[in-house]
Amino acid sequence: MTRHLLSSADLSRQEVEAILTTAESMHDVQKRDVKKIPTLRGRTIINLFFEDSTRTRSSFEIAGKWMSADTINITGKGSSASKGESLRDTVRTIDAMGVDAFVIRHHASGACQQVAGWVDASVINAGDGTHEHPTQALLDAYTLRQRLGDLDGRHVVIVGDLTHSRVFRSNIITLRRLGARVTVVAPPTLMPSGIDSWSEADDFATSYDLDAVLAGAGTGGAGGGVDAVMMLRVQRERMSGGYFPTAREYTVCYGLTRERLASLVDANPDVVILHPGPMNRGLEITADAADAEQSVVLAQVSAGVAVRMAVLYHLLSGEDIAP
Repeated sequence: MTRHLLSSADLSRQEVEAILTTAESMHDVQKRDVKKIPTLRGRTIINLFFEDSTRTRSSFEIAGKWMSADTINITGKGSSASKGESLRDTVRTIDAMGVDAFVIRHHASGACQQVAGWVDASVINAGDGTHEHPTQALLDAYTLRQRLGDLDGRHVVIVGDLTHSRVFRSNIITLRRLGARVTVVAPPTLMPSGIDSWSEADDFATSYDLDAVLAGAGTGGAGGGVDAVMMLRVQRERMSGGYFPTAREYTVCYGLTRERLASLVDANPDVVILHPGPMNRGLEITADAADAEQSVVLAQVSAGVAVRMAVLYHLLSGEDIAP
């Protein structure tokens, strides 16, 4: 594994599988009365978040602390960036203190890649703009494997605000690495520009018709049913215009409603429902779907700690993934 984790494309299938295998061991730590292992004792990890976060920041903090690392949280509002200091000066200042790793969330796509060129510490991308979120994709894959086993040939449908989603981009890469078939669904206004050429290169299908895809059609000719549906949050904070007429119309056309959930479960009782959170209940997913027996939303949160422990382990412990 390289010194940084900036993109899901940084990881080969072997490296993804090694991280997920390590995460299984780390998940056992969560079940102990004393949740502490000495693996990263003496290491210092800086969680540097320029955007709000609950799940990612908390899970990285817990992951570091459970592995005995010294973990420090810094927010953009609580740093000298609020006084006008540049990102470069901020990270170089902290790096000069001798830290071992930065976990960075930033509103600008590509920010983590830039930081990796400025510092000696390892850099983990915890979400950069609308670009990528590699550890989210890893925890989603981990959660799916816990429910479905081997993902080779499994059909995963990703639905929602694709234009503004960094989760979708990383999931495409990771799921395809593991052999899953992927179909992405969105209204035309939320389908990323140029996705047709991208989908040809990465071998996934696109559709504007959610009901047709969930019924088994519209999957690029691959055939077969649906094994998992991942609903993505409508990121209204990133929208500067009208991407759909009304919230109700979006729900009717692209939400995981009670009726769509019932049809999915009738076709496949073992279907898996995912959402990276936070959820807009009643918009992209109804309460019935979010709390259904098939939902693994809380399992994703639990997996986030184990997977991020595994990532930190492979980056900072000196234990490389065998070639």
